[in-house]
Amino acid sequence: MRTRLAAAALTLATLTIPAPAHAADDALTWSVSPSGPKGPNGRSALDYKLDPGATVTDHVAVTNHSKQPVTLRLYAQDAYTTPGGGFDLRAGNTAPTDAGRWITLDRDRITVPATARIVLPFTLTVPADATPGDHAAGVVASLATEAGDAAGRRVSVDHRVGSRVHLRVTGALRPSLTVTDVRIDTATSWHPLRLPRVTATFTVANTGNVRLTGAPSARVEGPFGLGARAATAPALPEILPGGALTTTVVLDAVPPLFREHLIVDVQPATADGRAIDPAPVRALSEHTVRLTPWPQLALAALAIVLVLGLLLARRRSRRRMRAALAAAEQRGRAEAALATGQPGHGAANGSAQKKGTS
Repeated sequence: MRTRLAAAALTLATLTIPAPAHAADDALTWSVSPSGPKGPNGRSALDYKLDPGATVTDHVAVTNHSKQPVTLRLYAQDAYTTPGGGFDLRAGNTAPTDAGRWITLDRDRITVPATARIVLPFTLTVPADATPGDHAAGVVASLATEAGDAAGRRVSVDHRVGSRVHLRVTGALRPSLTVTDVRIDTATSWHPLRLPRVTATFTVANTGNVRLTGAPSARVEGPFGLGARAATAPALPEILPGGALTTTVVLDAVPPLFREHLIVDVQPATADGRAIDPAPVRALSEHTVRLTPWPQLALAALAIVLVLGLLLARRRSRRRMRAALAAAEQRGRAEAALATGQPGHGAANGSAQKKGTS
């Protein structure tokens, strides 16, 4: 049985795969890079700013680093942001609908001799009705190979190497990131000296038309701003328009003040570092977090019980002490009366009885 898999993740540098079994003992290695007519010119990506309806001609260089020839399929495809924040292209067997559709290559298949390079021209034509803002794609050289999976099936895998294409169509720019799907988790230790941890996991969506990065952070504070804590997360990778990714900010040692105010904040920035007008604004999302200080309340309750027990024990001790002092004082008076010969109450009563009967 043979199974056809979707294209493998795009590699934006050099890809090395094992050579076919019938070939020499050598790996197949090739790369795709931006180029001038005579060869690579040091650009990291194919980057353009064009008006609707404009056309540009450019080149890519496909270099075979192997000791044997390699036959590669060539095509252009739309790019997207993966959930983990990576730059990838749609599967090679799907038709592009955006910038990948606007790129025309002279050939769709080439054979590159061993340790050789072929420079390929292509044209990019922006439709007259193209929407303003950033559009991303890639020019790809791919090789399909077959291998066996754990179930013994034959699996076809598309190994892809490509060069990024970044196109900005002139017009009104709308840089915008939005924070959505915020999930807040709290972790409280029963150790009263360990304060809770608050974890905010959320999605950052590019709802504008400019590719952006961002600096995520979060701040939590109790009533009247008490016990404020703040934390940041690593900077976000590039998010293409329409793309989204998930990130997490962790706040440690948050004082549990029953009702907390949490603000998730992402400060956007342009992916290429260039200023734009209008400048992107912060993306905010506000939430209420309830943190009950159960360990601290339990400790306070235990302290109260201990104090009350101590006070009760002291009160009982004082009562016993007063009773003992009263008893000692009574004994002392009795002993003093005996020492002076004065009868006690019992002796006087007896005398009175005898006198009455005589």
